[in-house]
Amino acid sequence: MSNKIKANGIDINYVFDGPQDAPVLMLSNSLASNLHMWDAQVEALASKFRILRADTRGHGKTEVTNPPYTIQLLLDDAIALLDALQIQKVHFCGLSLGGMIGQRFGAFHGDRLHSLTLCDTTSQMRDPSIWDERMKMAKERGMAGIQSATMTRWFTQNFLSAGGSVIKGIEEMIEATPLVGFLGCCEAIKEMNQVDILNKIQSPTLVIVGEDDQSTPLAAAQFLKENIEGSELVVIKSAAHLANVEQHEAFNVALGAHIEQIN
Repeated sequence: MSNKIKANGIDINYVFDGPQDAPVLMLSNSLASNLHMWDAQVEALASKFRILRADTRGHGKTEVTNPPYTIQLLLDDAIALLDALQIQKVHFCGLSLGGMIGQRFGAFHGDRLHSLTLCDTTSQMRDPSIWDERMKMAKERGMAGIQSATMTRWFTQNFLSAGGSVIKGIEEMIEATPLVGFLGCCEAIKEMNQVDILNKIQSPTLVIVGEDDQSTPLAAAQFLKENIEGSELVVIKSAAHLANVEQHEAFNVALGAHIEQIN
């Protein structure tokens, strides 16, 4: 059951799973999603970790505020949430937008990290103009009008063709995303350039990428590995952008192994 707490001036929706005395694993979501994108990780890892999930600003049940949003603002939300919950240190895992937040977390609040996992993400957008087109389309068609194109980027065709309740749930999650929150986070991603902060990350870092990810491809993951000292890279086969959903078993093994070697 989720709860709400005031942090950084907004009501943030969050949920805990797992033993109260276990190390905290904080999971940070992609754009156009909510905390349920991590359901498969909770099922696999909640016996060993106290898992903290929260909806990003403008997404899910967390408060929607008017733009502008920045990656720094979203990081401030995450740090404020930990402060409000009186949690000093976490294992942090973020995917896509969540991984962008994670890079700043590692660079500027490394003392609050046991470990860092950056999934299907990048430190700089290759072509920011893509985001202008996505925002234009969302304004014209609404979230339902961009759901199909988003799913095509997020998953391989084989996974989409199989259908099922997981696919339906992700489609509904995209369509339920508040438009204002989506646009705010799009702008934050478009303006992001974090190349120069990667060398500040000192926490044990794992980079995960789906081998078929076209949004934040293998080259982006390799760049992160090359520029974050001591980091490791795991490539998930037969997975696109939401590797944690499409190949959750392989993803969970990689994430769990990384965290367990720290504890």
